[in-house]
Amino acid sequence: MKILDLIPAGGIVDDLRSETKEGVLRELSEAICRAVSGMSADHLLSVLMDRESLGSTGIGGGIAIPHGKMPGIDRLVAVFGRSRDGVQFASLDGRPARFFFLVVAPESNSAGIHLKVLARISRLAKNERFRHRLMEAEGAGEITRIFAEEDEPA
Repeated sequence: MKILDLIPAGGIVDDLRSETKEGVLRELSEAICRAVSGMSADHLLSVLMDRESLGSTGIGGGIAIPHGKMPGIDRLVAVFGRSRDGVQFASLDGRPARFFFLVVAPESNSAGIHLKVLARISRLAKNERFRHRLMEAEGAGEITRIFAEEDEPA
C-alpha cells in the first residue's frame, strides 16, 4: 500500500497557516472531513488532542504524525500538510515540525494496518532528500508527484 492510496482528493494542504499545534490539527481535521463524509472536524480534533496529551506525535526532523481512531469510518485515511515556517509541536528533537501526516483509522479492527502505515510514513519521512523535495515543491500537485516518485511499497 502506498501513502497516496490513503490520501483522498484534496487531502494535501500545501500551505498550512496555523502557528500552533492545535491550529494545525484543526486545519488538517477540516481537510480530512471535507474528503470523508460523516466525520466531525470538532470530534476528530478532540481525539487528536487527547492523543497528543499522551505524548507528542512530533517524531523529529521536522515531521509529525498525528493519528487517532474514529467511529463511523470504514477505512484508514490520511492527509498531508506542509508548514513552510514550521510549528512548535513538542517534537522529540525540540525543533519545529514542517510536515504533518494525519492518519485516521477506524475505531475497530485496524490496529495492524494502523501501525504499518505509521511505520511506513516514519521511514519515508526520515529520508532527507524526500523532505527537501517536499519543502521545495510548488503546490499540492508537485507534492503529489513527489509522493508517487518516492513512496515505494514495502
